[in-house]
Amino acid sequence: MTETNMAVRSRGVVSETRHLLFSVMPGAVWIIVFLVLPSIYLMAVAFMTNGPYGQPQMPLSLESFRQLAGFGFLGWSPGNLYTLLRSLWQTLLSTVLVVIVAYPIAYYITTCREKWRPIMLLAVVVPSWTNQVIRTFGWMNLLAPGTPLSDAAQALGLIAPNMGLYPSNFAVTLGLVYNFLPFMVLPLYAAFEKLDTAQVQAAQDLYAAPVRAFWHAVFPQTLPGLLAGTVLVAIPAFGMYVIPELLGGGKGMMLGNLVANQFAGSANWPLGAAGAILMLIATFVGLYAMRRIGKRLGGGEEVVI
Repeated sequence: MTETNMAVRSRGVVSETRHLLFSVMPGAVWIIVFLVLPSIYLMAVAFMTNGPYGQPQMPLSLESFRQLAGFGFLGWSPGNLYTLLRSLWQTLLSTVLVVIVAYPIAYYITTCREKWRPIMLLAVVVPSWTNQVIRTFGWMNLLAPGTPLSDAAQALGLIAPNMGLYPSNFAVTLGLVYNFLPFMVLPLYAAFEKLDTAQVQAAQDLYAAPVRAFWHAVFPQTLPGLLAGTVLVAIPAFGMYVIPELLGGGKGMMLGNLVANQFAGSANWPLGAAGAILMLIATFVGLYAMRRIGKRLGGGEEVVI
């Protein structure tokens, strides 16, 4: 190769590298400014001491993490632990219910005529275009005392007379399922579109029961969509603030509410930052667990998150 060709090739590599950097730079700057730097700031605040007005100050200490574990000047209290367990339970319950509801919806949309599928998907997505606070206020009105849903629950003996389904943990769960349902339906729909019906027909020809046919022929093929939807549902649900705050009425506080309260009413920024770090750790643990489950159940690269 002549020196001229080497010089031309070198200039081409430099040009491609410069073009790649200019293409990646806006996204990289956005991630650094709005994700990396705030996370670093929270990590720093979490190890500071709570000032007289809730502002973080020196010296560095682990007091915020002790308070998050329930240790205070009056001794140990399980309140924060209950909040963490309630967050985990609500996240698990809501995710399971979303999966149960989303599977038949996604399957039904794929069986519709092709011209109706965009309309059906639009019907699933359109409610999420409305502000989350407005949608939550709508559920507050639907579940309040004296509404048809509350009257039906009273007639069945599920709630006391003159009481409503709101505020309650049930209302929080219902709000979470409603809010995150589209995030599960869309990945499952994409998985059902690629479904190999020959495997399902083979299972039926071998006289497999519907449950066995689903588990051995349908579930493995829809596993990528299921795992993607689980990540999109479980992670934001774990740190949800608006729905527990409005539909829970103080009865279903989750970790997101605990963190927000420390930056507002309770004025304890280090404790709030420690709770935020716990949410980040839970996010990474959840992603790692989904990755391990994907490798174990699917084995293919398309399953691994």
